[in-house]
Amino acid sequence: MKLPKITIITPSYNQGKFIRQTIESVLSQNYPNLEYIVMDGGSTDETVSILKEYEGKIKWFSQKDKGQSDAINKGLKMATGEIVAWLNSDDFYLPGTLERVGNFFAKHTDAQWVTGDYKIVDEQGKEIQSYVRTYKNILRALPFRSTLYIANYINQPSTFWRRKLHDEVGYINEQYHLCMDYDYWLRIYKHYPLHTFGSPLSAFRIHTTSKGKNLYTKQFEEEYTIAKRHDATQLSLILHKLHTSIIVRVYNAIK
Repeated sequence: MKLPKITIITPSYNQGKFIRQTIESVLSQNYPNLEYIVMDGGSTDETVSILKEYEGKIKWFSQKDKGQSDAINKGLKMATGEIVAWLNSDDFYLPGTLERVGNFFAKHTDAQWVTGDYKIVDEQGKEIQSYVRTYKNILRALPFRSTLYIANYINQPSTFWRRKLHDEVGYINEQYHLCMDYDYWLRIYKHYPLHTFGSPLSAFRIHTTSKGKNLYTKQFEEEYTIAKRHDATQLSLILHKLHTSIIVRVYNAIK
């Protein structure tokens, strides 16, 4: 069975503290048909010196961009893999992820995208907030199509799709800077069912400067705007707001 070529895009800006682990987590997969592109936004920390160490093993570019969504799109437009994904420069893949993904798409030729579980980790890579992981697993298991309009239960670093989808649903909407993934999932979901892995594929890091740590209120506001623009029903929007208010209260309590 021939494994499909996979392209991973890493948007980066001043994440020198974490990017080596991100890169190593991709290269150590030893996936036989891999393209890895790092789109750096002109970092002023040690990021560029780290990228230079991987010359010949990865494709990398460092220049000013218009933000994360712009960097992701630039990488996706360069991609030549049949399967694509993006992995942020503070997250990392778990061992065996790309082989599992490659085998899945090779066996399921009708599947257009797939997501998996993830671990949430802190700055040191220690697993935290396991209850969030459990909660998202429950949401993904619900049989209601409208659930995605109420809450984004799809784990971004654990999600992969066929590159040909860009011809149908386009690229990342660059007007969104916090929930661009949610917008993209809803666009794909209108056309194709989501396939899932029950086990974790990646680690999502929360640290002192991460968006998930400091901008979650704005993230939820952008999520609501996106759900509304995707013609969510009035009931779904009401439940979305209710769900958000509960989650924000929980986040505020645990901070």
